[in-house]
Amino acid sequence: MDAYQMITFIKELERLKDTTRTAYMRSGRRESVAEHSWRLAMFAFALSDQFPELDTKRVLIMCLVHDLGEAYDGDISATVQVDQKQKVQKEEEAVQRLTSSLDEKGKHDILTICQEYNRGSTKEAKFVKALDKMETIIQHTQGTNPPGFDYEFNLTYGKEYVKDHAIMKSIRDEIDKATIKKMNEEA
Repeated sequence: MDAYQMITFIKELERLKDTTRTAYMRSGRRESVAEHSWRLAMFAFALSDQFPELDTKRVLIMCLVHDLGEAYDGDISATVQVDQKQKVQKEEEAVQRLTSSLDEKGKHDILTICQEYNRGSTKEAKFVKALDKMETIIQHTQGTNPPGFDYEFNLTYGKEYVKDHAIMKSIRDEIDKATIKKMNEEA
């Protein structure tokens, strides 16, 4: 390991602290990608005992790296219609750029986990995708959103990832109740 290369990578990660998402904090400021990824990892860790069949280390790493591709071009709201294949390609190119100071193994390991998440084919990726959507919606119900915020979208967003698991479904049901409550309060 080259210490200078590692420090260069860590410094480049600061971009994710400055890159804001389309979710708002309780204070009204926009949430950063880094804040979202950290809370997603905590969400996964808090549930890890309920899912012994999952590789917890892989899940936590995936939570931390799943949005690295937003470091240069930012977050694109799920409500915006984009070419998903093109979006994923652009984000994977950003991951390669972000990890360019790392050795080949480091670059490969991070890109591989990002690709696994994007494909959503493993049980770990499906789990992280489910939590990613739910964490976002929790932030939407917890945050101070701008007038006209589309809460209705959240009632269907990512539901396909939770339908086959009782624990995930019960968490999602509570999140949906909070979304409906927030919609009613702001109506």
